[in-house]
Amino acid sequence: MDRVRCAPPLHVPRPAGPWKGVRENLARRGNALVYTTWSEWLPSMLTHPRLRDLLGHDWNRYRRTRDPVVRYRFAAARLLIKHTAGAALDTAPEHLDLAYRLGGRPYLRGLDQIELSLTHTGDVIAVGISRIGRIGVDVEFADRLVRLDLLEARMLTPAEAAELAALPEAERTARTLRLWTLKEAYTKALGQGLRLSFTEFGFSRGGRLLAPDGSAASRGEWGFATRSVLDRYLLSTACHDAGLNTAGDTSVRTMLDPGFLSVMTRPAHDPPS
Repeated sequence: MDRVRCAPPLHVPRPAGPWKGVRENLARRGNALVYTTWSEWLPSMLTHPRLRDLLGHDWNRYRRTRDPVVRYRFAAARLLIKHTAGAALDTAPEHLDLAYRLGGRPYLRGLDQIELSLTHTGDVIAVGISRIGRIGVDVEFADRLVRLDLLEARMLTPAEAAELAALPEAERTARTLRLWTLKEAYTKALGQGLRLSFTEFGFSRGGRLLAPDGSAASRGEWGFATRSVLDRYLLSTACHDAGLNTAGDTSVRTMLDPGFLSVMTRPAHDPPS
């Protein structure tokens, strides 16, 4: 039985919220998942008086991006990360310092116990946050066309290929897309991306992690979920329980020492005194 449960996705249509469910899910489940569309956040971005403070070190990249669609989508994704983390940690989003590991995975500088994952496709952006272990998220169009004959050798274990072959043809594409998003989410959670072959692990119909031969590959420390959002997308999450401290107090002010907090909460473009 999985001991970790991936939180259901919460739709947050604007920076003002609603954000209550993020903190509740983080306290109850150890993780939270938020999604929106960049076009929903666009009016707030264009009129936000503190956009530079919110983007922090990403401000220069934002200003250098010429394509307006790419620029606003980039800004919306970073603002979604910061607002989600701010809601989870009970602090103003501009006080959080967003940085990136090798490969582009976002993290909050000074908050090593907090894990983040970002995904976007089309108009949708989603952010996963966890305080108990790794998290990975992936979103795809639910009606995406796939060539099953080409994907089988690239992403399916023998057990998965046999399962798909036994399904009615009308169900195969939907099942393949679900497997694809789950595998993307899992490899993102591991920090491997496409470096880990999708044929080296699989999933049961119930979402349990399996070895290539179909045997169990987890003792319950991983949880997985796939949900439909906005009627057009599949959003999958991989959540890990690393056995970390699960204390309910996730306020940033109790997770950092006062000296570091005072430095972190300066606007990103202001040098220390």
